[in-house]
Amino acid sequence: MILVTGATGTIGSEVVRQLAARGEKVRAQSRDPAGARVPSGVETAPGHHRDRASVEAAMAGAEAAFLVGVFGPDDVEHDRGLVAAARAAGVRRIVKLSAIGTGDPRLGAGDPQSGEGEGEGEGEAKAEAEGEGAPRVGGFGTWHLYGEEAVKASGLEWTILRPSNFASNTLSWSQTIQEGTPALNMMGGGKQGVVDPRDVAEIAVAALLDPRHSGRTYTLTGPETLSAHEQAAVLGEILGRPVRLRDLSPEQRREQLLAAGLGEAYADALVIAARFIQDGGSDVVTEDVPEVLGRPARTYREWVVDHREAFGVS
Repeated sequence: MILVTGATGTIGSEVVRQLAARGEKVRAQSRDPAGARVPSGVETAPGHHRDRASVEAAMAGAEAAFLVGVFGPDDVEHDRGLVAAARAAGVRRIVKLSAIGTGDPRLGAGDPQSGEGEGEGEGEAKAEAEGEGAPRVGGFGTWHLYGEEAVKASGLEWTILRPSNFASNTLSWSQTIQEGTPALNMMGGGKQGVVDPRDVAEIAVAALLDPRHSGRTYTLTGPETLSAHEQAAVLGEILGRPVRLRDLSPEQRREQLLAAGLGEAYADALVIAARFIQDGGSDVVTEDVPEVLGRPARTYREWVVDHREAFGVS
């Protein structure tokens, strides 16, 4: 049995689909299992990463688990709790979905205890991973850091995935594109190694099934880096209509995030992350996707062609 947490999310839903297509025994955990659209034969389980009891119940009998536990800075303890629940349930192999830039000091991250690079605080980080002490959450680079340390200290077979910007994030532009109004651009001219979520999910599946990926941290990117404006140009070409963007200043970004209901600490961390991207921090292409999958990473153009209906184009 393979448990997939966050089973209705961008990556989790694709992991479920790919595992089911391979004939694997899958349990999909979501807050609304009755409303979850899962392939035939997939077992569903109620729960949420912030509800420890539901996570423990879903882990029962699983041999491997895909862990999705961070949606913001308030999820650090719950991210570690997923690992603790997996270990307590006798799960043998875990794959954690993390994020590119985790641990980068430019994103307000460092060693969990010392505030510097990994090293001296490793033992203390392990103690925290085992439930001792409360982590200090800073910038975006720390959000997944404690969960990663918990994974590494778990004694289980583990793999960590650090994907770059998802190609699917431009779905947030769909409504404005159809209305013909500019979409908001938080990242200025910063480039990112835009990755197809299907590639991330395929690597998660490989890591869940094959112990050869144990002990590896993969940074997952597409085959090229693109700015938001370059993505908009690709979209416009394929959709046959102009895709306009409105660049936001750091102050405007913060206002938008606060208006969306995020707290000040959350908004400030995302503004720093946006500046990191604008300054070239995510202008990175790795060979991890081709290495694991034995083929080139999908391009953003391929993703758009396959999802153009989501932008109102048949």
